[in-house]
Amino acid sequence: MSPSNDSAHLTPQTPLTPAIHAWEMFLYDQGRSPNTVKAFLSDVRLLTQFLPPDRSLGSITTDDLNRFFAWMENERAVPCSPKTLARRITSTKSFFRWLHTHGVLTLDPAEKVLQRSAISPLPQVLNEDEYEAALLAADRHRRDRKPDARPYTLLYLLLTTGIKKSECLGIHINHIDLEAREGPQVFIRYASPANRYKERKLTLPEDWVPAYDEYIAQYQPTDRLFPWSPRRLEYLLEDVGSEASLDKHLSFDMCRWTCALRDYQSGMEADKVRQKLGVSKIQWREIFMKLRQLNGELK
Repeated sequence: MSPSNDSAHLTPQTPLTPAIHAWEMFLYDQGRSPNTVKAFLSDVRLLTQFLPPDRSLGSITTDDLNRFFAWMENERAVPCSPKTLARRITSTKSFFRWLHTHGVLTLDPAEKVLQRSAISPLPQVLNEDEYEAALLAADRHRRDRKPDARPYTLLYLLLTTGIKKSECLGIHINHIDLEAREGPQVFIRYASPANRYKERKLTLPEDWVPAYDEYIAQYQPTDRLFPWSPRRLEYLLEDVGSEASLDKHLSFDMCRWTCALRDYQSGMEADKVRQKLGVSKIQWREIFMKLRQLNGELK
């Protein structure tokens, strides 16, 4: 195939950066949306962080690309989810396929790079017996010789709101409204304007309030609801799981998925579950599929 106008000036000796710029022009010429082009470019430009900036196109090998993806998945400071990694592999394959198709490269080094599945494994959830056992174990701390309402207050909050760890850590005392007309509520807020779409008000169960009042009286937090490190709260959940004799690792993530599944099984509309979790419609596609799998609707 003859070279396109965008790739005509490229050769195997061309460095990555000008080649990526030429690909950008090609994508726009093909009518790709600005968001699609932006995503493709951000993925491929990561390669310039891994390889020397003057590395020529023709010297890049399949082994280089495999090492690049291993670095991105396990060694780079910024975590890379399975879904993100799959997308970045797709973007990189598209870039090198374009170079090969338009005659810049004789061989496509990305052709033999294995594509990864974008779907991560199914999460673990608590069944009904495990759910009750965990709450009972947490509630026993409220009846100890030295009463401690913290385990129950934390666990029941997570199991009924489905909030993430970071959201839980971000709750301040003034985000709790026990006098709201619709009943007790918690306001999930974000400091960054970019995450404002995730902000939401969630209903709190009435029977959570007595434990909350006990907790406030015992610990007297003045700012954050749970003023401890993430690891400390993770240990607290793990201890409750052990006391409940669970074979599963009780965690923030397990509580979030358990809440979502119970809401879905209770008949809550799918979009209401999505809004409660604070996820976008794009993120919801995979989450909803997993909920249906956990509910036995899909294999």
